[in-house]
Amino acid sequence: MDQTPAPATSAMTKGQPLPLVAVLATGGTIAGVQASATSSSYVAGSITVEQLMASVPQLAGLARLRTEQIANVGSQNMTHAVWRALAARVSALEADPDVQGVVVTHGTDTLEETAFFLGLTVPASKPLVLVGAMRPATALSADGPANLYAAVALARHASAKARGPLVIMNGDIHTAREVQKIAASGLNAFGSPNGGRIGVMVGIEPLFHGQPPQTPSAFEHFDLAALGPAPQWPRVAIVYAHADLQADVIDALAALYDGLVLAGVGDGNATDAALHALKRASGQGVAVVRASRTGSGYVGRGAEIDDGAAGFIAAGELSAQKARVLLMLGLTRTRDPGRLQALFDNR
Repeated sequence: MDQTPAPATSAMTKGQPLPLVAVLATGGTIAGVQASATSSSYVAGSITVEQLMASVPQLAGLARLRTEQIANVGSQNMTHAVWRALAARVSALEADPDVQGVVVTHGTDTLEETAFFLGLTVPASKPLVLVGAMRPATALSADGPANLYAAVALARHASAKARGPLVIMNGDIHTAREVQKIAASGLNAFGSPNGGRIGVMVGIEPLFHGQPPQTPSAFEHFDLAALGPAPQWPRVAIVYAHADLQADVIDALAALYDGLVLAGVGDGNATDAALHALKRASGQGVAVVRASRTGSGYVGRGAEIDDGAAGFIAAGELSAQKARVLLMLGLTRTRDPGRLQALFDNR
């Protein structure tokens, strides 16, 4: 593997102006405030992007910054409307020749979902970096400033181009497809259980493992503009499998939702009662995806369940939460299980 730190960008050549990095803020713990520096409770999304930038004066030596507040919420309250606004701003910045890269500050709870959504909807060629914090801005040992500094350093770097959205936390660089929040607390709360991190920050330089991509991702992105100004997003719910799971919850959800994702035991399995209910839902036109609740591994077609006969879709390596995002977008194109499976196979 290539373990050589990438060379500095040409914008950092002596005498040249610092690169311009746009920072889009959405709130989260990184913008959270405690009642006191030792309190375990806090309110996410309490400070503005300007205050956040001011807390890291060292950023002035890395890049010129353009800031914008897209939202200011805890990411447990992230919405599809905010996702769409964020995607529109990232797309606009992609078209701005003055902008070198984009950073999105975000709460950690749904950061991986937002990153995956942007990867499906924005054909980004410039560096696009999402970052958050596990400790609020007023904590004694807040991790937000160091994470933000690393995110801006990464976003200004040419070697971060054409990789799709990247997530940086605690010095580790992950892809949007692979990254997961794997712990409820602690600084080392993010990982990529299937593919592993793709790099680390060494000072202000990214060290990527392996060779850089030769071309941007080839799959067709979802065109949000084609959905109209106020789309009615397909409704997709996640059903969490457990011992003695009964059919009634699935039957109830199938009457309300366009799609269901099973966070199944093992390789996407569930009780006989639950599977029969999911088959009924599929027969009624509800899209059904099988994923795993385990956090890693591969859910393939036909391992224990006849997906073709049941009309089910296998999630592959996608977590249930990411499968939900892809299914929601996929349902804006088709309800055919075969075509939906093709979307999953190509992601």
